[in-house]
Amino acid sequence: MQMKTIILMLASAAFATAAFAEDPIKIGVPVGLSGANSVVAPSVVQAAELAVEEINAKGGVLGRPLELEIADDASGAAGAQKAFDSLVFQKEVNVVISMETSAARNAGLPIISKGDVPYIYTSFYEGKSCNANLFVDAWVPEQQVPPVVDNFISKQGAKKFFLIGSDYAFGRGMLTFAKGYIEKAGAQIVGEEYLPMDGSDWTAIISKVRSSGADAIITSTAGGAPNVTLTKQLRSSGVTLPYGNLAVDEGTAKSMGADAKDIFLSASYVTGIDSPENKAFLSAMDKKFGKELRTPNDLSVPQYEAIYLYKAAVEKAGSTDTADVLKALPDVSFTGPRGKISMNKQHHAPLTMYLGQVKDDGSVAVVDSFKDVDPGDQCPNL
Repeated sequence: MQMKTIILMLASAAFATAAFAEDPIKIGVPVGLSGANSVVAPSVVQAAELAVEEINAKGGVLGRPLELEIADDASGAAGAQKAFDSLVFQKEVNVVISMETSAARNAGLPIISKGDVPYIYTSFYEGKSCNANLFVDAWVPEQQVPPVVDNFISKQGAKKFFLIGSDYAFGRGMLTFAKGYIEKAGAQIVGEEYLPMDGSDWTAIISKVRSSGADAIITSTAGGAPNVTLTKQLRSSGVTLPYGNLAVDEGTAKSMGADAKDIFLSASYVTGIDSPENKAFLSAMDKKFGKELRTPNDLSVPQYEAIYLYKAAVEKAGSTDTADVLKALPDVSFTGPRGKISMNKQHHAPLTMYLGQVKDDGSVAVVDSFKDVDPGDQCPNL
Protein backbone atom coordinates (compact mmCIF):
# COMPACT_ATOMS: atom_id res chain seq x y z
CA MET A 1 0.00 0.00 0.00
CA GLN A 2 2.84 2.39 0.88
CA MET A 3 4.59 1.79 -2.45
CA LYS A 4 1.32 2.31 -4.33
CA THR A 5 0.77 5.58 -2.48
CA ILE A 6 4.29 6.76 -3.30
CA ILE A 7 3.85 5.87 -6.98
CA LEU A 8 0.56 7.78 -7.09
CA MET A 9 2.19 10.81 -5.46
CA LEU A 10 5.07 10.74 -7.93
CA ALA A 11 2.65 10.39 -10.82
CA SER A 12 0.64 13.33 -9.51
CA ALA A 13 3.77 15.45 -9.23
CA ALA A 14 4.83 14.47 -12.74
CA PHE A 15 1.39 15.39 -14.05
CA ALA A 16 1.53 18.78 -12.33
CA THR A 17 4.95 19.45 -13.85
CA ALA A 18 3.73 18.40 -17.29
CA ALA A 19 0.63 20.55 -16.89
CA PHE A 20 2.85 23.59 -16.43
CA ALA A 21 5.29 22.76 -19.21
CA GLU A 22 3.86 25.72 -21.14
CA ASP A 23 5.12 29.27 -20.58
CA PRO A 24 3.35 31.20 -17.81
CA ILE A 25 0.57 33.68 -18.46
CA LYS A 26 1.93 36.95 -17.09
CA ILE A 27 -0.33 39.37 -15.22
CA GLY A 28 1.07 42.88 -14.86
CA VAL A 29 0.10 44.68 -11.66
CA PRO A 30 1.20 48.34 -11.61
CA VAL A 31 0.18 49.65 -8.19
CA GLY A 32 1.08 52.48 -5.82
CA LEU A 33 3.54 50.81 -3.47
CA SER A 34 4.81 54.34 -2.82
CA GLY A 35 2.93 57.63 -2.80
CA ALA A 36 -0.71 58.23 -1.89
CA ASN A 37 -1.86 54.64 -2.49
CA SER A 38 0.87 53.04 -0.38
CA VAL A 39 -1.62 52.63 2.49
CA VAL A 40 -3.88 50.36 0.42
CA ALA A 41 -1.54 48.82 -2.18
CA PRO A 42 -0.26 45.96 0.04
CA SER A 43 -3.80 44.61 0.46
CA VAL A 44 -4.23 44.67 -3.33
CA VAL A 45 -1.02 42.70 -3.85
CA GLN A 46 -2.10 40.14 -1.25
CA ALA A 47 -5.46 39.63 -2.97
CA ALA A 48 -3.74 39.12 -6.32
CA GLU A 49 -1.31 36.62 -4.80
CA LEU A 50 -4.16 34.56 -3.34
CA ALA A 51 -6.07 34.46 -6.64
CA VAL A 52 -2.99 33.29 -8.55
CA GLU A 53 -2.15 30.68 -5.92
CA GLU A 54 -5.69 29.27 -5.98
CA ILE A 55 -5.88 29.13 -9.77
CA ASN A 56 -2.44 27.55 -10.14
CA ALA A 57 -3.30 24.94 -7.51
CA LYS A 58 -6.18 23.83 -9.75
CA GLY A 59 -4.14 23.55 -12.93
CA GLY A 60 -3.72 27.16 -14.01
CA VAL A 61 -5.41 28.51 -17.13
CA LEU A 62 -5.38 26.41 -20.31
CA GLY A 63 -2.71 24.30 -18.64
CA ARG A 64 -0.45 27.31 -18.07
CA PRO A 65 0.48 28.81 -14.69
CA LEU A 66 -0.35 32.41 -13.86
CA GLU A 67 2.56 34.62 -12.86
CA LEU A 68 2.42 38.08 -11.30
CA GLU A 69 4.68 40.92 -12.41
CA ILE A 70 4.31 43.72 -9.86
CA ALA A 71 5.59 47.24 -10.50
CA ASP A 72 5.43 50.38 -8.35
CA ASP A 73 3.62 53.18 -10.20
CA ALA A 74 4.32 55.63 -7.33
CA SER A 75 0.57 56.50 -7.35
CA GLY A 76 0.98 59.03 -10.14
CA ALA A 77 1.37 59.69 -13.85
CA ALA A 78 5.16 59.72 -14.18
CA GLY A 79 5.59 56.50 -12.22
CA ALA A 80 2.75 54.84 -14.13
CA GLN A 81 4.34 55.59 -17.50
CA LYS A 82 7.51 53.81 -16.38
CA ALA A 83 5.64 50.92 -14.77
CA PHE A 84 3.32 50.30 -17.73
CA ASP A 85 6.16 50.60 -20.23
CA SER A 86 8.23 48.06 -18.30
CA LEU A 87 5.35 45.62 -17.90
CA VAL A 88 3.99 45.82 -21.44
CA PHE A 89 7.17 46.11 -23.52
CA GLN A 90 9.90 44.57 -21.37
CA LYS A 91 8.11 41.96 -19.26
CA GLU A 92 5.65 41.37 -22.15
CA VAL A 93 2.71 40.68 -19.86
CA ASN A 94 -0.45 39.15 -21.30
CA VAL A 95 -2.77 41.43 -19.33
CA VAL A 96 -2.65 44.36 -16.92
CA ILE A 97 -4.91 44.12 -13.85
CA SER A 98 -4.53 46.96 -11.40
CA MET A 99 -5.85 49.25 -8.70
CA GLU A 100 -4.46 52.74 -9.34
CA THR A 101 -5.11 56.43 -9.02
CA SER A 102 -6.93 58.01 -11.95
CA ALA A 103 -3.75 59.93 -12.78
CA ALA A 104 -1.85 56.65 -13.08
CA ARG A 105 -4.60 55.00 -15.12
CA ASN A 106 -4.82 57.88 -17.56
CA ALA A 107 -1.04 57.87 -18.02
CA GLY A 108 -0.98 54.13 -18.62
CA LEU A 109 -3.82 53.89 -21.13
CA PRO A 110 -1.83 55.10 -24.18
CA ILE A 111 0.75 52.40 -23.44
CA ILE A 112 -2.03 49.81 -23.16
CA SER A 113 -3.32 50.87 -26.58
CA LYS A 114 0.13 50.88 -28.16
CA GLY A 115 1.02 47.48 -26.72
CA ASP A 116 -2.50 46.13 -27.34
CA VAL A 117 -3.02 44.20 -24.11
CA PRO A 118 -6.24 43.84 -22.08
CA TYR A 119 -6.49 46.12 -19.05
CA ILE A 120 -8.86 45.40 -16.14
CA TYR A 121 -9.05 48.40 -13.83
CA THR A 122 -10.02 47.38 -10.30
CA SER A 123 -10.27 50.73 -8.53
CA PHE A 124 -13.41 52.72 -7.88
CA TYR A 125 -13.13 55.92 -9.88
CA GLU A 126 -14.86 59.00 -11.29
CA GLY A 127 -16.26 57.17 -14.33
CA LYS A 128 -16.34 57.52 -18.12
CA SER A 129 -12.83 56.30 -18.88
CA CYS A 130 -13.35 54.59 -22.23
CA ASN A 131 -10.87 52.53 -24.21
CA ALA A 132 -11.43 49.41 -26.32
CA ASN A 133 -8.90 47.51 -24.16
CA LEU A 134 -10.20 48.75 -20.78
CA PHE A 135 -12.69 46.97 -18.53
CA VAL A 136 -13.72 48.03 -15.01
CA ASP A 137 -15.08 45.83 -12.20
CA ALA A 138 -15.32 48.58 -9.56
CA TRP A 139 -17.88 51.30 -8.84
CA VAL A 140 -18.48 54.70 -10.46
CA PRO A 141 -20.28 57.79 -9.04
CA GLU A 142 -23.70 56.72 -10.34
CA GLN A 143 -23.44 53.67 -8.08
CA GLN A 144 -21.67 55.13 -5.07
CA VAL A 145 -22.81 58.69 -4.41
CA PRO A 146 -26.64 58.34 -4.11
CA PRO A 147 -26.68 56.10 -1.01
CA VAL A 148 -24.64 58.63 1.00
CA VAL A 149 -26.42 61.79 -0.18
CA ASP A 150 -29.91 60.29 0.12
CA ASN A 151 -29.19 59.17 3.68
CA PHE A 152 -27.80 62.55 4.70
CA ILE A 153 -30.81 64.42 3.36
CA SER A 154 -33.56 62.04 4.47
CA LYS A 155 -32.09 60.63 7.70
CA GLN A 156 -29.61 63.28 8.91
CA GLY A 157 -31.66 66.31 7.83
CA ALA A 158 -28.76 67.79 5.87
CA LYS A 159 -29.54 70.82 3.71
CA LYS A 160 -26.13 72.47 3.33
CA PHE A 161 -23.14 70.46 2.10
CA PHE A 162 -19.42 71.28 2.12
CA LEU A 163 -17.32 69.34 -0.42
CA ILE A 164 -13.59 68.60 0.03
CA GLY A 165 -11.38 66.79 -2.48
CA SER A 166 -7.92 66.06 -3.81
CA ASP A 167 -7.15 68.19 -6.85
CA TYR A 168 -7.00 65.58 -9.61
CA ALA A 169 -9.36 63.63 -11.86
CA PHE A 170 -10.88 61.40 -9.18
CA GLY A 171 -11.38 64.10 -6.55
CA ARG A 172 -12.93 66.61 -8.92
CA GLY A 173 -14.87 64.04 -10.94
CA MET A 174 -16.53 62.51 -7.90
CA LEU A 175 -17.45 65.87 -6.39
CA THR A 176 -18.75 67.22 -9.70
CA PHE A 177 -21.20 64.34 -9.80
CA ALA A 178 -22.00 64.70 -6.08
CA LYS A 179 -22.64 68.44 -6.49
CA GLY A 180 -25.12 67.88 -9.30
CA TYR A 181 -26.87 65.10 -7.40
CA ILE A 182 -27.11 67.17 -4.19
CA GLU A 183 -28.53 70.21 -5.97
CA LYS A 184 -31.02 68.08 -7.91
CA ALA A 185 -32.18 66.70 -4.55
CA GLY A 186 -32.95 70.26 -3.38
CA ALA A 187 -29.99 70.79 -1.03
CA GLN A 188 -27.28 73.49 -1.22
CA ILE A 189 -23.51 73.50 -1.70
CA VAL A 190 -21.96 76.04 0.70
CA GLY A 191 -18.33 75.28 -0.05
CA GLU A 192 -16.08 73.30 -2.39
CA GLU A 193 -12.33 73.13 -1.76
CA TYR A 194 -9.38 71.09 -3.06
CA LEU A 195 -5.82 70.32 -2.00
CA PRO A 196 -3.07 68.87 -4.25
CA MET A 197 -2.97 65.07 -4.20
CA ASP A 198 0.21 65.04 -2.10
CA GLY A 199 -1.03 67.82 0.21
CA SER A 200 -1.39 67.10 3.92
CA ASP A 201 -2.29 70.39 5.64
CA TRP A 202 -6.07 70.80 5.56
CA THR A 203 -6.15 73.56 8.21
CA ALA A 204 -7.33 76.42 5.97
CA ILE A 205 -10.07 74.30 4.38
CA ILE A 206 -11.31 73.06 7.75
CA SER A 207 -11.52 76.67 8.91
CA LYS A 208 -13.79 77.39 5.95
CA VAL A 209 -15.95 74.39 6.86
CA ARG A 210 -16.43 75.71 10.40
CA SER A 211 -17.57 79.13 9.19
CA SER A 212 -19.68 77.93 6.27
CA GLY A 213 -22.86 76.93 8.09
CA ALA A 214 -22.61 73.44 6.56
CA ASP A 215 -24.55 70.65 8.20
CA ALA A 216 -22.79 67.81 6.32
CA ILE A 217 -19.39 67.13 4.73
CA ILE A 218 -18.61 64.95 1.73
CA THR A 219 -15.00 64.28 0.80
CA SER A 220 -13.28 62.68 -2.18
CA THR A 221 -9.53 62.42 -1.73
CA ALA A 222 -6.84 60.17 -3.18
CA GLY A 223 -7.19 56.72 -1.60
CA GLY A 224 -4.90 56.15 1.37
CA ALA A 225 -2.76 58.84 3.00
CA PRO A 226 -4.91 61.93 2.18
CA ASN A 227 -7.91 60.21 3.78
CA VAL A 228 -5.92 59.68 6.95
CA THR A 229 -4.56 63.22 7.26
CA LEU A 230 -7.87 64.92 6.44
CA THR A 231 -9.87 62.79 8.85
CA LYS A 232 -7.36 63.20 11.67
CA GLN A 233 -7.37 66.98 11.25
CA LEU A 234 -11.17 67.18 11.03
CA ARG A 235 -11.48 65.24 14.28
CA SER A 236 -8.78 67.19 16.12
CA SER A 237 -10.47 70.45 15.12
CA GLY A 238 -13.71 69.32 16.74
CA VAL A 239 -15.81 69.07 13.55
CA THR A 240 -18.63 66.61 14.28
CA LEU A 241 -20.89 67.10 11.24
CA PRO A 242 -22.19 64.04 9.36
CA TYR A 243 -19.20 62.97 7.30
CA GLY A 244 -19.48 61.00 4.04
CA ASN A 245 -16.17 59.84 2.61
CA LEU A 246 -16.35 58.81 -1.06
CA ALA A 247 -12.82 57.39 -1.14
CA VAL A 248 -12.23 55.54 2.13
CA ASP A 249 -12.07 51.75 2.18
CA GLU A 250 -12.51 49.49 5.18
CA GLY A 251 -8.78 48.79 5.47
CA THR A 252 -7.88 52.49 5.61
CA ALA A 253 -10.70 53.12 8.09
CA LYS A 254 -9.23 50.51 10.43
CA SER A 255 -5.80 52.13 10.16
CA MET A 256 -7.28 55.46 11.34
CA GLY A 257 -8.41 54.07 14.67
CA ALA A 258 -10.89 56.19 16.62
CA ASP A 259 -10.68 59.04 14.08
CA ALA A 260 -12.72 57.03 11.58
CA LYS A 261 -15.66 56.44 13.94
CA ASP A 262 -19.03 57.40 12.39
CA ILE A 263 -17.72 58.05 8.88
CA PHE A 264 -20.33 57.06 6.31
CA LEU A 265 -19.07 55.20 3.26
CA SER A 266 -20.64 53.59 0.22
CA ALA A 267 -18.91 50.46 -1.03
CA SER A 268 -19.35 47.38 -3.18
CA TYR A 269 -17.47 45.31 -0.58
CA VAL A 270 -17.36 45.13 3.20
CA THR A 271 -15.90 42.25 5.18
CA GLY A 272 -19.28 41.64 6.83
CA ILE A 273 -20.97 40.36 3.64
CA ASP A 274 -22.71 37.16 4.76
CA SER A 275 -22.15 34.73 1.90
CA PRO A 276 -20.33 31.41 1.53
CA GLU A 277 -18.01 32.95 -1.08
CA ASN A 278 -16.98 35.84 1.15
CA LYS A 279 -16.46 33.59 4.18
CA ALA A 280 -14.31 31.24 2.09
CA PHE A 281 -12.30 34.19 0.74
CA LEU A 282 -11.67 35.67 4.18
CA SER A 283 -10.68 32.28 5.55
CA ALA A 284 -8.24 31.70 2.67
CA MET A 285 -6.72 35.16 3.10
CA ASP A 286 -6.26 34.59 6.82
CA LYS A 287 -4.73 31.16 6.27
CA LYS A 288 -2.27 32.45 3.65
CA PHE A 289 -1.15 35.69 5.31
CA GLY A 290 -1.84 35.24 9.03
CA LYS A 291 -0.52 38.16 11.07
CA GLU A 292 0.67 39.89 7.88
CA LEU A 293 -2.88 40.07 6.47
CA ARG A 294 -4.05 43.53 5.43
CA THR A 295 -7.79 44.07 5.83
CA PRO A 296 -9.56 43.00 2.61
CA ASN A 297 -11.42 45.99 1.21
CA ASP A 298 -13.22 47.66 -1.69
CA LEU A 299 -9.92 48.06 -3.56
CA SER A 300 -8.35 44.65 -2.98
CA VAL A 301 -11.39 42.42 -3.54
CA PRO A 302 -12.04 43.70 -7.10
CA GLN A 303 -8.39 42.84 -7.82
CA TYR A 304 -8.94 39.26 -6.66
CA GLU A 305 -12.12 38.92 -8.70
CA ALA A 306 -10.61 40.51 -11.82
CA ILE A 307 -7.98 37.79 -12.03
CA TYR A 308 -10.76 35.21 -12.01
CA LEU A 309 -12.66 37.19 -14.64
CA TYR A 310 -9.58 37.22 -16.84
CA LYS A 311 -9.21 33.46 -16.31
CA ALA A 312 -12.82 32.96 -17.41
CA ALA A 313 -12.30 35.11 -20.52
CA VAL A 314 -9.13 33.27 -21.56
CA GLU A 315 -10.85 29.93 -21.11
CA LYS A 316 -13.88 31.09 -23.10
CA ALA A 317 -11.62 32.42 -25.84
CA GLY A 318 -9.36 29.37 -25.72
CA SER A 319 -6.45 31.76 -26.08
CA THR A 320 -4.62 34.71 -24.52
CA ASP A 321 -4.84 36.58 -27.81
CA THR A 322 -5.90 40.12 -26.98
CA ALA A 323 -8.70 40.39 -29.53
CA ASP A 324 -10.20 37.08 -28.42
CA VAL A 325 -9.98 37.94 -24.73
CA LEU A 326 -11.52 41.39 -25.22
CA LYS A 327 -14.40 39.81 -27.11
CA ALA A 328 -14.95 37.29 -24.29
CA LEU A 329 -14.70 39.64 -21.29
CA PRO A 330 -18.26 41.09 -21.51
CA ASP A 331 -19.71 37.57 -21.68
CA VAL A 332 -18.08 36.02 -18.62
CA SER A 333 -18.82 36.33 -14.92
CA PHE A 334 -17.35 35.27 -11.59
CA THR A 335 -19.14 34.72 -8.30
CA GLY A 336 -16.80 35.81 -5.54
CA PRO A 337 -16.79 37.78 -2.27
CA ARG A 338 -19.03 40.53 -3.73
CA GLY A 339 -21.42 38.11 -5.44
CA LYS A 340 -21.75 37.62 -9.19
CA ILE A 341 -19.67 40.13 -11.16
CA SER A 342 -19.97 40.71 -14.92
CA MET A 343 -18.39 43.62 -16.79
CA ASN A 344 -21.21 43.60 -19.32
CA LYS A 345 -22.50 47.19 -19.18
CA GLN A 346 -20.32 49.22 -21.53
CA HIS A 347 -17.18 47.55 -20.07
CA HIS A 348 -18.42 48.28 -16.51
CA ALA A 349 -20.18 46.17 -13.88
CA PRO A 350 -23.58 46.39 -12.18
CA LEU A 351 -22.80 46.08 -8.46
CA THR A 352 -24.58 45.56 -5.16
CA MET A 353 -23.73 48.61 -3.04
CA TYR A 354 -23.59 48.89 0.74
CA LEU A 355 -24.08 52.05 2.79
CA GLY A 356 -21.92 51.62 5.87
CA GLN A 357 -20.94 53.50 8.99
CA VAL A 358 -17.56 52.97 10.65
CA LYS A 359 -17.69 51.60 14.20
CA ASP A 360 -15.30 52.16 17.11
CA ASP A 361 -13.00 49.33 16.04
CA GLY A 362 -12.80 50.46 12.40
CA SER A 363 -15.14 47.78 11.13
CA VAL A 364 -18.15 48.81 9.06
CA ALA A 365 -21.77 48.39 10.13
CA VAL A 366 -24.04 48.02 7.11
CA VAL A 367 -26.83 50.60 7.26
CA ASP A 368 -28.49 49.68 3.97
CA SER A 369 -27.85 47.73 0.77
CA PHE A 370 -28.84 48.23 -2.86
CA LYS A 371 -28.77 45.23 -5.20
CA ASP A 372 -27.32 45.29 -8.73
CA VAL A 373 -26.99 49.06 -9.07
CA ASP A 374 -26.56 50.01 -12.72
CA PRO A 375 -23.36 51.98 -13.58
CA GLY A 376 -25.33 54.09 -16.04
CA ASP A 377 -23.99 55.30 -19.37
CA GLN A 378 -20.20 55.14 -19.12
CA CYS A 379 -18.91 54.18 -22.56
CA PRO A 380 -21.90 53.97 -24.93
CA ASN A 381 -19.74 54.19 -28.05
CA LEU A 382 -17.57 51.16 -27.34
